[in-house]
Amino acid sequence: MTLPRIHIRRPQRLAALLLLAFLAQCLWVVGHQQLSTSDYRFARCGREMWERPSPLEGYFTTCGNLNGDGTFAYRAAGLPLTAQRLTLLAVDHFRAPANRLYPGDSLNGSTWESRHQLEFVVYLIHLPFVFFALLLGGGLWWVARRLYGNEGGFFALGLYCFCPAVVRMAVTPNNDVLAMWGLYGLIYTAIGVAHAMQGPRRKWRPRIVLLTIALGLTAAAHLLAAIFGFLAALLFMLYVAEKRRGYVMQILLVAAIGALLILFAFYGFHLAAFSYVFTGGAARFWFSLEGIRSFVVDRGFAGSMANFPILIAFAVAALLYCASRRSRYFGNTTPLLVLLALAPILTTQTVSAPWLWALPFLFTFIGGVFADALETRFRRLFLLLTGAVLATQAAMCVLALPLLAN
Repeated sequence: MTLPRIHIRRPQRLAALLLLAFLAQCLWVVGHQQLSTSDYRFARCGREMWERPSPLEGYFTTCGNLNGDGTFAYRAAGLPLTAQRLTLLAVDHFRAPANRLYPGDSLNGSTWESRHQLEFVVYLIHLPFVFFALLLGGGLWWVARRLYGNEGGFFALGLYCFCPAVVRMAVTPNNDVLAMWGLYGLIYTAIGVAHAMQGPRRKWRPRIVLLTIALGLTAAAHLLAAIFGFLAALLFMLYVAEKRRGYVMQILLVAAIGALLILFAFYGFHLAAFSYVFTGGAARFWFSLEGIRSFVVDRGFAGSMANFPILIAFAVAALLYCASRRSRYFGNTTPLLVLLALAPILTTQTVSAPWLWALPFLFTFIGGVFADALETRFRRLFLLLTGAVLATQAAMCVLALPLLAN
């Protein structure tokens, strides 16, 4: 099997520049942050998941069984610290006995004896979440560019990279940014599987594997996001698959079984802790406008003003979608439907932000509608509007960075 060639041309380089700008913002915020009690909790419990079982009888970690809270964020926060610690202990074998971190067998000693040797802890805890936010940005650009061309892809990615809400969630340990990454990939992977079903079966398997991984990682981040993504995948696949709709439930059943195994692995194959996935109530939700309100009018400058250009772009895109028939097609309707379904959801058992999961679909929808408008006789007008929105949004986001570091 030959691997596909990767061509790095001007569109890829421009997308990389936008992602570098996003990374620079995140690094600046992380560099001005202080470690919080939440950071310590994610790091401590994540390291316990990787390094040793809980000393408490009947509990997965000293944080408890994480009732309703996904394990993905804890493992992401704890993995760099565990990797650095194991590196230190491996190097410890080559030190003189008097200079070792602690005497005795360094591999069998206490898990926490080398904690004071760890460096750059604030970066080690936060950068995994920046990494997943960068992955989501790359995936957003790839999807939007394939659907709408370069202009739609760049506009969607630009709005994503200069959104203060995304930057704020990318620089703190949380499951929401991971659920946002997983859900976006899950839904568009499912659509990709449905398209592949129109071709030979040998092309189905790699996409089904990706669908299984996406569903499993999303469930490890937040169970409600996985359930929502599974139902959305079912509906979109039934629509796209057409004459091969009979295979859709079989594929999703295989993906669901594989996702359960992935989720079981995130709990270290501890059956008692894994049972809380089904009894913890993480998927309980209701409907409320509180999430939408928190994005439109948040506390301080970082929310209320810095998201204003995005809101203007969405209002224009919504008007164009309703007024122009050429904008009402599957590529634009899909992110709009997901956005409208996710935005009013409010979790009742856990503290999470489903409205954040909807943001990549918001940017995809705006990018698609504006790309359609750029193909009309009003191209110059919309080029000016697109440039003004991106420039204003970038300026607002940069000015909001000091508040995001607090």
